[in-house]
Amino acid sequence: MLFPYTYVPHQMEKMHEFIDFIFFEVWCKAPIGLIFCPDLFEGNPDLKSVMSEFGFSATAPNRGKSFYKGVKRIYELFAPLSTQEIDRFRDWYRGNNDLEKVCANDPAIQLARYADIVATHEELGDELGMFFKDLYSSLLSLAALRAKIGDVDDHYQAFVSTNNVGKCPFCGINDMLGKYNNKREAYDHYLPKALYPFNSINFKNLVPACHHCNSSYKTSQDPAYTPKDPAGAVQRRAIFYPYTATPYIIELQVALQHSDIANLTPADIDLQFGPPILSEKIDTWKDVYGIEERYKAKLCGDNDGKYWLTQVLDEWQEDGRRPADYLATLARQTQERPYAECNFLKKPFLDAYQKLGLFEKEGVPPAE
Repeated sequence: MLFPYTYVPHQMEKMHEFIDFIFFEVWCKAPIGLIFCPDLFEGNPDLKSVMSEFGFSATAPNRGKSFYKGVKRIYELFAPLSTQEIDRFRDWYRGNNDLEKVCANDPAIQLARYADIVATHEELGDELGMFFKDLYSSLLSLAALRAKIGDVDDHYQAFVSTNNVGKCPFCGINDMLGKYNNKREAYDHYLPKALYPFNSINFKNLVPACHHCNSSYKTSQDPAYTPKDPAGAVQRRAIFYPYTATPYIIELQVALQHSDIANLTPADIDLQFGPPILSEKIDTWKDVYGIEERYKAKLCGDNDGKYWLTQVLDEWQEDGRRPADYLATLARQTQERPYAECNFLKKPFLDAYQKLGLFEKEGVPPAE
């Protein structure tokens, strides 16, 4: 991830607060033996009114009714669990929602996937899957909820007003739809909702990303685990936390095997990323978002790399502007606005050509 987002508090967080209450105050207390009814939600009046409408109103939408039935069915499946099993589910819920520690690969966090739950509680795991996988996509627009929690589109407008770099932080290549667009980017479930329960409506797990990062590359990949090795084994790995308050800068260097731009291929390009302290997170980022493939493709053929090089040569030949002067100006622009016009990639690419001596070969001496 090239740069972190700033987290933006919003009324939408209330939906996750509802789920917190359902989990800890209803499901985890099911073994007490109380009959499932709206009185179980007495401690959260807003949620109680939603549950009452979804469960008992003749005009309740079908999706609201299924939400009520899902909460009730999971309550019934929690009822026979032992104290030790309930404690384990609590640890899983807390672990899956502590995104910052998950991303840091904190060994104290118990991260649970549906597969882990189904291994010992098959029916309950299946019910949790049906409940959480569809929670974000089809429930939030219902009027009874929207009146309590607000609107996703409004959240996005608040989000992009604060996070206004304009580029996708996962690739730095693509523009993000902003406050002047009447559409918005999709929210990626950073820990995929197809794999992980409990956090599908946690906005610290919901991250706006460009279409290519979200739908073409990451898709439903699990960033928290390495791909399977030949033996079928996987292991946990560190990943960038999208909302870290600690700033960082990704360093990028480009090395080229030759200076013939017309015949440059990905095999001729070497990309080095830093700093070393972020190496594990950088490796995960490159793997999940196809970063090396995408950056190399941008530099090859008739893509931007050729245009960037032509800019230098044309200004040199037509305006007498020395390449060293152009690169000095670009260095300042990159420091001030690294993601405008992909300066973060453009500068190291042109630096690589300078190291090959291409500009001096064209017959104009370097700046004194």
